[in-house]
Amino acid sequence: MNFQFYTKESPKNRPTQPVKLRPSRQTTQTRPATYLPDDGLVNAVNVALLLGQPLLLTGEPGSGKTQLAYSIAYQLGLRDPLKFEAKSTSTARDLFYIYDSLGRFHAAQLSEEKKPSVDYLTYNALGEAIILTNPVNKVKSHLPANFSYTEPRRSVVLIDEIDKAPHDFPNDILNEIENLYFRIPELGNVTIKAAENMQPILILTSNSEKSLPEAFLRRCIYYDVPFPDQSRLTEIITARLGAFSSDFLNKALKIFIKLRDGGLRKKPSTAELLNWLMVLRDKYPNVDNPIAAHPNCVSDTLSCLVKTEEDQKIAQDIHF
Repeated sequence: MNFQFYTKESPKNRPTQPVKLRPSRQTTQTRPATYLPDDGLVNAVNVALLLGQPLLLTGEPGSGKTQLAYSIAYQLGLRDPLKFEAKSTSTARDLFYIYDSLGRFHAAQLSEEKKPSVDYLTYNALGEAIILTNPVNKVKSHLPANFSYTEPRRSVVLIDEIDKAPHDFPNDILNEIENLYFRIPELGNVTIKAAENMQPILILTSNSEKSLPEAFLRRCIYYDVPFPDQSRLTEIITARLGAFSSDFLNKALKIFIKLRDGGLRKKPSTAELLNWLMVLRDKYPNVDNPIAAHPNCVSDTLSCLVKTEEDQKIAQDIHF
């Protein structure tokens, strides 16, 4: 099947029907079934599981930290992770729930039919995970009308890029992370605690934009995801994308490594390498080695690997 690409010159007439575009391949490299952890990461996961402690991951952006949570959920037969994306405005409460105080105030001002306080509450990742560990009859009075489940279950919770949160955020959740509970002042300061036999599995990621408090680190298992060597890159590529010709893959990896060693401010990541290889394979589907068959293909697709104006200029001077 032939797919349409964007061209330099537009057609004289607008196509009468949408043209055929290649389906998005973004999920190709993120399937949990093809995730390939290194031995050190496997050991760290198992230590965290044995101790029931959060696993804190650092490493370059694009090194697969986030995807580990999906791999763990997949291997353990659990549902997709409940995800909390830390932001510069995040508070400790946000990790567990949000409460629509303004909505409740407006309803009171307008003399609308009063909803119970619990219906102004929405559980977020860790709060939902803790709720789900308990029998329904134990927590049903704390559940908003739109929240339902039938039986207790364990969850994987992903707290992504915790280093983006305010400095006090890790300290503010110390006890809650360690003991897996939280309080809701809006419901009479009720405390909800995770059942011991269903405790959530916590995966935290950090890009090390700022350091985390020592008291927080003491409560975590830690692993720094190393950048793969060429042999391991080949294994990851094959697991994620399937086989490539050895000539093409060797040449592509040499170019990728030259870029990483070429003084770029932002080195291309493993995830960006996978994207680049998918682009080359899909743009030139009828050749085993697009780099040999189409010498300009590297410069035409550098936007996959080089992401700043400064680095683009440096990359142009690197001899591939």
